[in-house]
Amino acid sequence: MTLVLTEHDAGVDVDVRVAPRSSRAALLGVHDGSLKIALTAPPVDGEANDALVRFVAKSLGIPRANVLLLRGERSRQKTLRLLGLTRAIVDAWVAATSS
Repeated sequence: MTLVLTEHDAGVDVDVRVAPRSSRAALLGVHDGSLKIALTAPPVDGEANDALVRFVAKSLGIPRANVLLLRGERSRQKTLRLLGLTRAIVDAWVAATSS
């Protein structure tokens, strides 16, 4: 399945499906056009959202401030905006990380 991204002047928007309370944090690949990311944090008091932002920022080597949660604060399905990145960078990250 192909990752569905929306590229614009500020960066890239990407849909993410999170799996909280996993044994380890990891990018599991692309499922139904969204990134599937496992997180160790529970979905309580925003802990999974914070863990998601930290994981994505660290994996991409960008500041946490460049990872914005646009939609899905209380859902497993979320939309992130990755500021300053291009589709090519995100595609390369996904290919390298989930292989």
